[in-house]
Amino acid sequence: MVQKDDILDALSQVQEPELHKDLVALNMIRDLTVESGAVAFTLMLTTPACPLRDRMKLEAEEAVLRVAGVKTVNIKLSAEVNRNARLGENKALPAGLKNIIAVASGKGGVGKSTTAVNLAVSLQRLGAKVGILDADIYGPNVPMMMGIPENDRPTVNDKEQLIPFENHGVKVISIGFLVEPGKAIIWRGPMLHGVIRQFLTSVQWGELDYLVVDLPPGTGDAPLSLVQTVPLSGAVMVTTPQQVALSDVRRSIAMFAEVRVPVLGIIENMAGLDCPHCHEHIDLYDGQGGKTLSREYDVPLLGQVPFDPSIGQSGDRGIPICIAKPDSPQAKAFNSAAEWVAARVSVLNADAQTQHPTIVVG
Repeated sequence: MVQKDDILDALSQVQEPELHKDLVALNMIRDLTVESGAVAFTLMLTTPACPLRDRMKLEAEEAVLRVAGVKTVNIKLSAEVNRNARLGENKALPAGLKNIIAVASGKGGVGKSTTAVNLAVSLQRLGAKVGILDADIYGPNVPMMMGIPENDRPTVNDKEQLIPFENHGVKVISIGFLVEPGKAIIWRGPMLHGVIRQFLTSVQWGELDYLVVDLPPGTGDAPLSLVQTVPLSGAVMVTTPQQVALSDVRRSIAMFAEVRVPVLGIIENMAGLDCPHCHEHIDLYDGQGGKTLSREYDVPLLGQVPFDPSIGQSGDRGIPICIAKPDSPQAKAFNSAAEWVAARVSVLNADAQTQHPTIVVG
């Protein structure tokens, strides 16, 4: 007769590929039942966006089927996103907030806000609870890209917290909701710091696995205010292949290294064009772009998003490309990048919990 211990012994031979420990030691096997050769359990992942979930499920199934007497295996996938432990040190932050991910770029016009929006939507569609904070104070484009009118105004709950808007399953807050559309925002350091702090501490975010923050380009007051206010789980750098963009991204990477924020990886936007007529790939810029930065700083190249006019058109309509054209190469690139961002965050959080050194670019 098959016993639970037999199954656990078999599963202890299966490793989580990113964390390099076995599934039993990581407490990823839940609700195990064994009855007349039928085995069932839940495989609890560290993120619903895990890019290796199918591989782990297959390896777990194969390991259990090798146990004498096992006839069938039923594995249910679920997830518990691990929290950045340092968030608990800041009592002003909502208790339900697990990870804050900054999306940054060295210069404007590289598709940073488009990337932030599509990462947020991709994470939500993969099963995570997600919010997006538009901290691009001088160019708040997230409301339009998320399909929420800028002239809408958020309401306030009985605790005097702003209630974020929600669309496409993602909670959204932006300075664009608090100023008149088209009005110039002329703020310096203290005011920027105050509004970013308010958006983090005085918004009814509820339970969020990931809060994606769309930063303004460069290394000015807003990015510094964010990293000084909260412990970030990491930053995603957005670039295009052109040399001017790479030069500016290097400065942003250096800033995050200086303040000891992990760089989760690089996303290269406008990575060439697939001609709709001759079907040949056309490089829009000289150089290797994201691959160059990846090698130079030893950080992952999370994805290369081909140029397509439909990305901008989808953003203008308030329907991100991951929803408007989920089977497009662009949507698939964003989805894959979101999975690897979530995986990187899980590894960094696990390292911190076991007191391993934090991975920092430098």
